[in-house]
Amino acid sequence: MQTNANDKDEKKAETSADQETVEVTQEAAKEEKKEEVDYKAKYFYIAAEMDNYRKRMEREKESLIKFGNERVIRDLLEVADNFDRTIDMLRGDQDQKVKNLVFGLDMIQKQFLDTMGKHGLTPIESVGKEFDPNFHEAMAQEYVEGKKPNEVIKEFQKGYTLNGRVIRASKVVVANDKQ
Repeated sequence: MQTNANDKDEKKAETSADQETVEVTQEAAKEEKKEEVDYKAKYFYIAAEMDNYRKRMEREKESLIKFGNERVIRDLLEVADNFDRTIDMLRGDQDQKVKNLVFGLDMIQKQFLDTMGKHGLTPIESVGKEFDPNFHEAMAQEYVEGKKPNEVIKEFQKGYTLNGRVIRASKVVVANDKQ
């Protein structure tokens, strides 16, 4: 009987050892699955980050193309202003040579502004429009009969936008309702 009991104890011990081995194997498999899930999550996170980076770089590239020439165009606006001043000063002269000169300067100015327009520059229309602080800089207010309050009545300096962004606000005189 003794041997029978020992055999049973040995079988129980073997069964217990087999169960422990199975449990250890199952835990190892669970750990491997968990690591696999962690790697997948990290992969998807990195893939999303790369996609976001690529999109951000594309937006910055487009912005650089659209607005990279802003500094040069802003400096050239001074040239356009000088054309305006010269033409305005000479416009009243009655001499035929001066009139021809004004006509030529008008043509050059138009060509200059058309060329700038091809690169996204557009003038801001101000006179007769409602004052908008996003596009206008008020230099003074005046009472003018028949004008609505906050209507732009004069323009000191023309404003411009570059591809929809204001690069120089119009300097204007605004009508008010008080004498």
